[in-house]
Amino acid sequence: MGLPVSIHVRAARPDVLDGHEVRTAVGQAFAVLRRADGVFSTWRADSDLMRVRRGDLDPARAHPWLAEVEDLCAEAEQRTAGLFSASYGAAGYDPTGLVKGWAVEQAAMHLRHVRGISWCVNAGGDLLAGTGRGTSPSTWQVGIEDPRAPGVVAATIPLRVGGLATSGAAARGAHVVDPRTGASISRDGSATVWGPALLWADVWATALFVDPQAGEAALAAADPAYRSLLL
Repeated sequence: MGLPVSIHVRAARPDVLDGHEVRTAVGQAFAVLRRADGVFSTWRADSDLMRVRRGDLDPARAHPWLAEVEDLCAEAEQRTAGLFSASYGAAGYDPTGLVKGWAVEQAAMHLRHVRGISWCVNAGGDLLAGTGRGTSPSTWQVGIEDPRAPGVVAATIPLRVGGLATSGAAARGAHVVDPRTGASISRDGSATVWGPALLWADVWATALFVDPQAGEAALAAADPAYRSLLL
């Protein structure tokens, strides 16, 4: 997916951390992420997504994940009142803004089955935290960088179970597109959203960066379980 991913695991007992079950679950989680990259990457000519775009692969024969994510993208566009979209006119369908959170959630299913651990997956600065079976959650203190002062922490958010995502132009430049106009957004600032699922936190962070006022109104109406921070 063109970004670094790390998995952090905590356990009250050292033998749990060193155990076969944890190592296996982490390996399986990374395998899911690699498979998702093989299906959705816009940087790999051999991905299912790019082959479908070129007409080299019938969508009906592509990995079923493609259809699942396409349906979620349509739902995201509806829920955000058009502030998030995977359709960019001549640029074609691109689910990148949703698929990272989706892929991390798929990978984390392997971690949820391990008894005695709490964990946090960091995918390019967006986070999903949770626990294994029969385990109380840990608190992960998440620093939110000031988009106008690199290296300065503007806020700290405690995350126990759920996802947190930030959208902005400070780190990666003007990569966020306003789907209403097709124009890239290069202004200062950032939008951070956290709540039950990383997939929707990521979608809403994008929507709020596109249009903070309209995004906050849409978020309050559609997903009140999520909270936001605009910087």
